[in-house]
Amino acid sequence: MQREEFLEHAHSHHQEHEVGIAGGAGSRKRMLIALVLLAVYMIAELVGGLITNSLALMADAGHMLSDVGALAMSVFAMWIAQRPPTRARTYGFYRAEILAALINAATLVALSIYIFIEAYHRFRNPPAVQGGLMFGIAVGGLIINLIVLRLLHEGRSESLNLHGAWLHVLGDTLGSVGVIASAILIWLFDWRWADPLASAIISALIVYSSWALLKESVAVLMEWSPGHLNIDEVNRAIHEVEGVIEVHDLHVWTITSGMISLSCHIVPTDFCIYKDLLTAVREMLHQRFGIDHLTIQIEPIGFEEHPPCL
Repeated sequence: MQREEFLEHAHSHHQEHEVGIAGGAGSRKRMLIALVLLAVYMIAELVGGLITNSLALMADAGHMLSDVGALAMSVFAMWIAQRPPTRARTYGFYRAEILAALINAATLVALSIYIFIEAYHRFRNPPAVQGGLMFGIAVGGLIINLIVLRLLHEGRSESLNLHGAWLHVLGDTLGSVGVIASAILIWLFDWRWADPLASAIISALIVYSSWALLKESVAVLMEWSPGHLNIDEVNRAIHEVEGVIEVHDLHVWTITSGMISLSCHIVPTDFCIYKDLLTAVREMLHQRFGIDHLTIQIEPIGFEEHPPCL
């Protein structure tokens, strides 16, 4: 008997992932409303920062830009997930989300470096800042962030992207509190150093969130194993399935956020149990690791003279 290869493919994963990445229609509506609110007030904070000469307000506008970028990518992912794969693009357009994330993260890191440099110069010679107007604009930013947090909180359990966007806005909300505190110090005590201090803290928040996004984007594009999975543990778990003798050529990678793929070769104890074995491995990987996009090859090594399976 010649060697045969049996491949197990999941054909419905595009639809499953579309639901996971986009959530329901209510989530998409909330996301769009939040995106518009943040984009409008981001411009307002930028203009307000220029008028009041507040670097902290401009830094907070930069932080809000990271929120707008995260929300825009989520909305983009919702749209792109609806487009089916083609023969030329068998994985569809999922990686476009990762490319957008990479560009967004790199831009924000560069922006943060600029704000750090400007804050250093302002520490040496703090300029006059309109504390009262700065306070009013910062309070408006805090209100907008709280509204957006409320909008996203209601649907963040429906979508991984929505949950990530919610975390972005939560960080920006803390940044708005910092701007308000510095505005009060400038307004009441003329402590001008509070403005560059707040801007430096906000920039650190931007770098923290953007650097994590940058590393995750590079890891996906390089097809590294997902950070939350222990590949040795996955290997052992497959070996523990009854009927498995050997596992090799094991690969686990991320296609896009929330869509993990696995491929491997399995040598069975009995060639004729391959159907039950594939089912058992699939169920185990789903239950223990949440992996559903599988390609498993059964290798009938040592069964060349095996009689036909009934």
